[in-house]
Amino acid sequence: MIRVTDIAYVRFRAPDLDQMEAFLIEFGLSRAAREGDTLYMRGSDPRPFCHVTEKGEAGFAGIGFHAETTDDLARLASSEGATVEDSPMPGGGKILRLTDPDGVPVDVIAGQTPPEALPVLRRLRHNDGETKNRVGAALRIGVSPSQVKRLGHCVLNVTDFRRSESWYKSRLGLVTSDEIELAPGAPLGAFLRCDRGSVHVDHHTLFLVGTGARGFNHAAFEVANLDDLMAGHDHLQKAGRRHEWGVGRHILGSQIFDYWRDPWGHTVEHWTDGDLFNNGTPPNVVGLDDLVGNQWGPPAPPSMGS
Repeated sequence: MIRVTDIAYVRFRAPDLDQMEAFLIEFGLSRAAREGDTLYMRGSDPRPFCHVTEKGEAGFAGIGFHAETTDDLARLASSEGATVEDSPMPGGGKILRLTDPDGVPVDVIAGQTPPEALPVLRRLRHNDGETKNRVGAALRIGVSPSQVKRLGHCVLNVTDFRRSESWYKSRLGLVTSDEIELAPGAPLGAFLRCDRGSVHVDHHTLFLVGTGARGFNHAAFEVANLDDLMAGHDHLQKAGRRHEWGVGRHILGSQIFDYWRDPWGHTVEHWTDGDLFNNGTPPNVVGLDDLVGNQWGPPAPPSMGS
């Protein structure tokens, strides 16, 4: 077992890379590279890319995670009978290619050369009822897309939750934040996070949902702040993009969310202000109401997860 440090990217296929790039720019990503029939998009954080599209029949093509060192890749490769390769993707480094129990390609990557961070356009100072951080100046949001910082998590529908949970935990070192039960003793899935010891990390990096069938559910991208999320909501709405759910605040993870569909129906989420846990936070077991419920915002539509 190794302990991955974060999610790295999601991979898709689409028949038209121009259409996908146009949507992703409106969504708040920037082009990192376009090499042959592959498009790489990045956020503002200093990571080479977080979204990959390969030309082909539309669909989900896999997921990648960051390992801390290339030695971690070698140890995992040895236990899996696999081979560490040079990564041909932006940022270089080394890559280990695995396949999860449902046949989903899972990459683990390390040793990438990070690019420079992109300027954050909406570094805003907010006043609330107790704290006045902005004085003598007006707040102006500006009209433009949200600015995605990075990929935060991915949600996968799986055929057998316990089997998939065991696979990801035993190889990548993920740990449970919240397990979801349909009824006592009847687990549906779990929010899993990276285990970085005392270092605080996102409430979840991967959410596995035992639907009985393999499938992509959604990928979630962190944006700069609430105003940035709302500006992006207006921008995508005016561009005629397909909105799915939001704006609201989840119960599990606590993040403010806004869900959209790309041109081929893949669900992608903007989020901000999520919970951070470490090894001082014990795992929790909750019911379905906490999964589908909100602290505020509209109810989840029937289309979510399909």
